Amino acid sequence: METILTPEAKKFIEEWNSPTPYVTARTSGSTGTPKEIRLLKTDMRASAKATIKFFGLHSRSWLHLPLSPDYIAGKMQIVRALESGATLTVEDATNRPLSGLSLNTGRRISLLPVVPSQVCGVLSSGFTDRIDNMIIGGAPLAPADEQRIIDSGIPSFATYGMTETCSHVALRRLGSECFSALPRFRFSADPRGCLVINSETMSFGQLVTNDIVELDSPQAFRWRGRFDNVINSGGLKISPEEIEKKIAHLFPDGTNFYIASRRSERWGEEAVLVTDLREPADNLINLIETEVGHLRAPKALIFDPDIQRTSSKKIIRRKF
Repeated sequence: METILTPEAKKFIEEWNSPTPYVTARTSGSTGTPKEIRLLKTDMRASAKATIKFFGLHSRSWLHLPLSPDYIAGKMQIVRALESGATLTVEDATNRPLSGLSLNTGRRISLLPVVPSQVCGVLSSGFTDRIDNMIIGGAPLAPADEQRIIDSGIPSFATYGMTETCSHVALRRLGSECFSALPRFRFSADPRGCLVINSETMSFGQLVTNDIVELDSPQAFRWRGRFDNVINSGGLKISPEEIEKKIAHLFPDGTNFYIASRRSERWGEEAVLVTDLREPADNLINLIETEVGHLRAPKALIFDPDIQRTSSKKIIRRKF
């Protein structure tokens, strides 16, 4: 199969082949203002080799890229192809990935990286039985979408990583809660309970995150939420992400919602539900209480018709 590249992919390959020891990348902005950072090519190679080893990629593999090479997920898929010698095809980033590919190719896609907003397009593409492995990153998957992917039969993994780690350092097979380390990464936790990434091959050596985790072993963890988002309500620590996962089934598909905090004279902080659902059920708060308990349930509902997302589709959380 012929290698197919977009102008953006060709531009990145030129940068990769230049004598400069680093590549310029942009962060997603999920925890602040997006910014440009410099990533060492040696780190990017180390990351690519870990993914190549995990998935058994080689010169006869086919790697397809439906993401922008402007961001780390797109850049790293290209580096994986260059390092493994695999065939690479690249298309413009849309919510209808694979629509321009011919089903008559006879080849199987060895690795396909996507973001959650592309999942429906993949599942309707006709390629579901042609994908050996799919990785989903950029933002958390909705439980309903995760189940749809599982039902499709595509071997799929949620990713954990960030621009600073040159893409993912751990993968979670859909249907499981546990993230497993890629080769030559291991994990520990700091006194806050936040993940510490340890690497034998990356220049950072050790990287402290703000992600609260439950460690299963030095090679496995369960993600519980962001330390930055924890709501301290009268001494009770509430993780918005854990509540959001438990109550997602109460909302129609396509609804935006999140748990935020607001000041409380009694508790210091209290949880509130922010949603763009115009006509929520009258007993929605009571339904949520049934799912998460009275103490962790939001104390009010705030309607926001203009909930914003980052470029990687993560909700931008506000405090009230």
